[in-house]
Amino acid sequence: MIQVLVVEDDPVAAAAHRMYVERLPDFEVAAVAHSGAEALRFLDRRAVDLILLDLHLPDGHGLQVVRSLRAAGHTADVIAVTSARDLDVVRQAVSVGVVQYLLKPFTFPALRDRMERWARFRDELAGGGEASGQDEVDRALAVLRSSSEAATLPKGLSAPTLDAVTAALRDAAGDGLSAGAAASTVGVSRITARRYLEHLVETGRAVRSPQYGQVGRPELCYRWSAVSP
Repeated sequence: MIQVLVVEDDPVAAAAHRMYVERLPDFEVAAVAHSGAEALRFLDRRAVDLILLDLHLPDGHGLQVVRSLRAAGHTADVIAVTSARDLDVVRQAVSVGVVQYLLKPFTFPALRDRMERWARFRDELAGGGEASGQDEVDRALAVLRSSSEAATLPKGLSAPTLDAVTAALRDAAGDGLSAGAAASTVGVSRITARRYLEHLVETGRAVRSPQYGQVGRPELCYRWSAVSP
């Protein structure tokens, strides 16, 4: 289970954040801290994987908590959950290693999206070693970013499934994928996979061509476009 520390001084908000986290499979709340000092004391006793951190704490700014935990050698990733809208604060948060920034008030789906993206990012880097190339680095970092395309996707398409189909197609490289192969890789139906592949073709990120077999009609093969955005 992924261990999460919730750092929030407001008891009502802290309880809500805890409830949200506990609704997510594979995530578990290790503790709730109501101040920066309490959070640091807990981390000295027990390591966690992820910290949900309010920036307005009674004993100081949340970003100072991040600096302190890094100085103490704690490596947990941090998602800021805050009402602070100052863009300079956002810049500082990025500079000290905050991986996601979520403005209050937020909904459960918004938090779920950030945490699931973070988990996917963590899985991408779990093996360690060296990246095979720029594409692998770009793909890992892109997982953290919420897709602005989500609001403009055709009806019936979802951003998470599009991300999964895109990753499968890019991993296939020059060999390409049929709709059936993409469906098997992603875990969706063949018809669903074809809809997403056709969307990638329509938006210029993939190309398709007939692939001739022994008998019957040729099957369409989809490949990631070398000139895709």
